[in-house]
Amino acid sequence: MKPLNADSVYALVSGSHGAPGDILGPHKTGAGQTIIRAFRPNAVNVALVKTASGDRISMTRLRDEGLFEVMLDGEWKPNDYYFAGTTFNGQEITFGDPYAFASQMTDFDIYLLREGKHLYSYEKLGAHVTTLEGVSGVNFAVWAPNALRVSVTGNFNGWDARTHPMRKVGESGIWELFIPGIGEGEIYRYHLKSTLNNFQIEKSDPYAFYSEMRPRNASVVYDINGYEWGDAGWIEGRAARNPLLSPMSIYEVHLGSWKRRKDGTFCSYRELADELVAYVRDMGFTHIELMPVAEHPLDASWGYQVTGYFAPTSRFGTPKDFMYFVDQCHQNNIGVIVDWVPAHFPKDGHGLSYFDGTHLYEHEDRRRGEHPDWGTLIFNYGRNEVRNFLVTNALFWMKMYHIDGLRVDAVSSMLYLDFSRQSDQWVPNKYGGRENLEAIDFLREVNQVTHTEFPGTVMIAEESTSWPMVSRPPYVGGLGFTFKWDMGWMHDTLEYIKKDPIYRRYHHNQITFSMFYAFNENFILSLSHDEVVHMKGSLINKAAGDWWQKFATLRLLFGYQYTHSGKKLNFMGQEFGQWREWSEARGLDWTLLDLPTHQGAQRWMRDLNHFYKSQPCFWERDLDWQGFQWVDANDADNSTFSYMRFAQDKQDFVLVAMNFTPIPRQHYRIGVPEPGNYAELLNSDAAIYGGSNVGNSGGVLSKPEPWREWSHSLEITIPPLGMVVFKLKRD
Repeated sequence: MKPLNADSVYALVSGSHGAPGDILGPHKTGAGQTIIRAFRPNAVNVALVKTASGDRISMTRLRDEGLFEVMLDGEWKPNDYYFAGTTFNGQEITFGDPYAFASQMTDFDIYLLREGKHLYSYEKLGAHVTTLEGVSGVNFAVWAPNALRVSVTGNFNGWDARTHPMRKVGESGIWELFIPGIGEGEIYRYHLKSTLNNFQIEKSDPYAFYSEMRPRNASVVYDINGYEWGDAGWIEGRAARNPLLSPMSIYEVHLGSWKRRKDGTFCSYRELADELVAYVRDMGFTHIELMPVAEHPLDASWGYQVTGYFAPTSRFGTPKDFMYFVDQCHQNNIGVIVDWVPAHFPKDGHGLSYFDGTHLYEHEDRRRGEHPDWGTLIFNYGRNEVRNFLVTNALFWMKMYHIDGLRVDAVSSMLYLDFSRQSDQWVPNKYGGRENLEAIDFLREVNQVTHTEFPGTVMIAEESTSWPMVSRPPYVGGLGFTFKWDMGWMHDTLEYIKKDPIYRRYHHNQITFSMFYAFNENFILSLSHDEVVHMKGSLINKAAGDWWQKFATLRLLFGYQYTHSGKKLNFMGQEFGQWREWSEARGLDWTLLDLPTHQGAQRWMRDLNHFYKSQPCFWERDLDWQGFQWVDANDADNSTFSYMRFAQDKQDFVLVAMNFTPIPRQHYRIGVPEPGNYAELLNSDAAIYGGSNVGNSGGVLSKPEPWREWSHSLEITIPPLGMVVFKLKRD
C-alpha cells in the first residue's frame, strides 16, 4: 500500500479533502493486513475496540490534529470493531467508523438524478435511519456539486465540521456519509465549503423529514417509515373514482388559526384530527385543503415561504402525528388537499438559497431568479436535479402522507417571464416570447407523473390569467392540471354583492358572464383566504346593507356558489359569518355561534353541503353545457336569475331561482321542461337559517301556460336576497 501523501493528509485535517474515505476507514495492504485510520480532532488518544471481545488495540497518533491509525492482520468488517478514546477535556467517547461502509447510491440512482427522472429520490437523499452490515446508524446524502467539502454536524460531534466530512459520489455532485451509532431525534446540519471564494455556510437538509420548531431551524433525523395506516378502503376508492364527475366541496384551513387552545398555543395535529375532522364531517364538506404545512420559519408567511419541502411543520407535532391527521380524515371520508409552493422559495440563510456557494436551486440571472414583489427566489426549472427535487416532493406527499391532491400556488408567476416586471427586468425565451418554457415543461411533467403514479389524486392550479387549457391534458397542449381556480367568477361575484341592490341592475352581467367561459376549464369556485386578508375585510362585511341584509346576502352567495357549475371551496370562518378579517395570529371567533344569526348561517352551509352531495345534477355533468341551462339570464330590472342543473339522466334536474334585491318577487313566472308538482327543496330565507320565512309553502304545481320555449311554467315567490331550489316530484 502506498504511503500517505502529505498534501492529502493536510487537506483532510484542514477540512478541504473531498474524498476522506481515501485516507480514513479500513484499507487492505495487499499483504494480508488492514490499515484502519480514524480522524477525531478533539481526541487525545483513540483505540480500536473489538466488538466481539471488547479488547482494545491502541492506535498510533499520526497528526496532532487528531489522525490515528492501526495495522491489523486479516480483513476487518464494519461490525467487527468500533473506536474509543479520550478528549482533551477528559471525556470518554466511543464512535463507529463512518468510512467502513460502501456508498448506498447506485449508478442507476445517479443516472436518474442527473436526468431529473428519479421519482422517489427522497428515499436516497436526506437522512435515513438504517442498518448497514449489522451496524445501526444514519445515512446522510446531499446534492452540492460546487462544494469543496461537505460535513455533517450535530450534537453527536460537538458541531465540529472537521469530524464527519462526507464523501463525494463520483461526479454526481452528491455527498454521502453513513454515521454509525446515532439515530432518530439527532439534530443536524450540513456544513458546506464552496469551491468559490472559500464561501462557507451551514445549511438545513433540503430533504429533511423533520425540523426544529421555529425560531430554531436545524434538521432532525426522523424515521418516516412504520406508521400503520387505516385508510386502505379510501385509497382504493379514490383510485376508482373520477374526481371530475364527483362532488367536491372544499373547506380551506390554516391549521394554526382554525382554533387555538385556551392558553393561545397551537392545537396539535392529533387534537385537530379529533376536533377539526369531526367538524368538517358534520358540516358535510368532502375535502379539507390545508394552507402549506411544509416547514417555514415565519408564521406571517402562512406557509408560503417554504424552507423544508419534505418536513411537515413541527409547530403542530411530528410527521407521524400529521400522518394520523390525514388517516383520520380518510377514515371519515374526507379528502386532504395540501397547498404546494414550487413557484418560489425564501432567501433564509439556512434554506435553499445560494446552497453550495452558487445559485444551485435558483436561476442565477436575477431577471429570472428573483421575484421583485415577494423578495423570494425562483427555482431554475431548466436544471434537471432541481426539477427532480420538485417532482419527487409532489410524489412524496402523496406516497408518504396519502395526500389526495396538491393545490399549486402562484402558477401565473411560473408561466410568464415578465410576471410583475417592467420591460427591462425580464429576459425573453429562446423564441423571443414571454412564456417560461422550462416552467411549462415542469408543470406538465409533475401533473402527468402524479396522475400516473397516484390515480384519483388531483392537481389544482391557482392561475389568474387567461392562459389556455390549464386543466387539459398535455397530449392536447394543456398543462395537465385536474382543476383550476375560477378567479374571474370570484372577482365578479364579490364585486356584485358589494354594490347597493338598487344599482345591481346595471351590473347584471357580473353574474351572467361566468357562463360564457364556465366550461373552458375544469373550474373550482373559490372563496379563499386571499379574499379576507390585507384590509379586504371579511366575506360577510363585503355584502351591502344592514345586519339582516348582510346575512341574507351571505346565504345567497353560498347558495349561488353551490348551484353554479364547478367545484366549491370556502375558507374557514366564512361558513358562520366571521366578522373580523382573518389573521394567522389568532383563532376564529367561535363565540359568535352563541348568536342565532351565526347559527343560522352555519346551518345553511351544513345543509347546502349535504344537499349538494345528495343531488347528482350538481356534479355529474358539472363541467359541460349538458349540465346547465339558463331559464332566465336577462331579468336585470329585478336582479333575478334562474337556471336548471342536470344529471347524466336528463330527467334528474333541479330549478334554481335567485333574487339579489331586498324586495320579495311574488307571482314570478318561470318556465319548466315538464309539468307536475315541484317541491321546494331549499330556501335560503327559511327561519331556521335566520331568514324571514318567505317562500312557496313547500312546493308549486305547474300550470299549462307556455313561457318562452317551455310549454309549462311555475308561478313562484323568490324571497328577498334569497334563493329557492325546486325539483319535480316524479312519484
